[in-house]
Amino acid sequence: MKIARIETFLVPPRWLFVRIETDNGIVGWGEPVVEGQADIVRAAVEQHAEYLVGLDATRIEDHWQVLTRGGFYRGGPVASSAIAGIDQALWDIAGKAHGVPVHDLLGGPVRDRIRMYGWVGGDEPSELRDNIAQQIESGLTAIKMNASGRMSPLGTVSAVTEVVDRAALAREVLGPERDFAIDFHGRMTAANSRRILPLLEPHAPLFVEEPVVPEKSHLLDGIVASTSIPIATGERLFSRNEFLGPLQAGIAVVQPDLSHAGGISEVRRIAALADMFDAQLAPHCPLGPIALASSLQVGFNTPNFLIQEQSIGIHYNVGSDVLEYLMDTSVFNFTSGYIERLTKPGLGIDIDEAAVRAADKVGHEWRSPVWRHEDGSLAEW
Repeated sequence: MKIARIETFLVPPRWLFVRIETDNGIVGWGEPVVEGQADIVRAAVEQHAEYLVGLDATRIEDHWQVLTRGGFYRGGPVASSAIAGIDQALWDIAGKAHGVPVHDLLGGPVRDRIRMYGWVGGDEPSELRDNIAQQIESGLTAIKMNASGRMSPLGTVSAVTEVVDRAALAREVLGPERDFAIDFHGRMTAANSRRILPLLEPHAPLFVEEPVVPEKSHLLDGIVASTSIPIATGERLFSRNEFLGPLQAGIAVVQPDLSHAGGISEVRRIAALADMFDAQLAPHCPLGPIALASSLQVGFNTPNFLIQEQSIGIHYNVGSDVLEYLMDTSVFNFTSGYIERLTKPGLGIDIDEAAVRAADKVGHEWRSPVWRHEDGSLAEW
């Protein structure tokens, strides 16, 4: 079974899909994208296609090794994301060729359903309250929200109080039976994080995400030691070696993105590494349906899996949403906060190819916002 054709599709709101077709007509889909740099990743996928076309589609691990280690210069978000989408598509092909879901090829399911969480926004208390209530009504039992907007290196009393008040409101609306996580989004300095985290403890977040930017990961041990709240990170880490330091620092949750961190093949290895440090896997996924399906396939097979992010209705999805590129949207229905095990062959979803091709004609030019502090200097977004 040879790889016959590789195509990419730039689809709104901010995604890139890859379609790999074999010489016997099996089609696999992947989602290789760096948000804000989709065109650059597209070029990387097209370069990899020059090597892959004509080769055996079933040699997934060998292709991953060559694409990851075959060049003298390795790693980084663009290269890793291009490989991630190709890896997803090849696993999709393998599952379809054998007539089984990908998690069966990985060793079979260790759970029957996966707990999900959704994003909420809202700067005003009434808006935040309503948005949390909407997520509960959609069938979810857990949510995640940003801690703040732009944050100065040492936050004012007012800014710190606002973060704590948002957490208090979330706990009030959710009650003790549901969960919320807080995303610091790398907007805090280590000092700010150490100041704020103990103040959040009475509200018992499920975890706090990215208390510092990834290039400051060497400071995580002090942050972990400053609080009883589980610390999570990983959406901007791309390989096992990049997770090792944070795990040694004591983080409780790893958050590799299936469309950034080398795909299904590498995230499985990251999860195994995390298990050695008693850490849980909670893949990052504010992306499209293929990334979400890939995350779920890993989750059904991973013992130390905690919870899965999904972006249905997220504020980034302007003009298009996760379900719009699916033939059957029921696979992502929530029941009591969970998604039931995907049983269709491959990644377990059917992509609406006509919708994808039509969307590619529109394309997108999504870019990360640029924020500045009041003095005009660059602020972390």
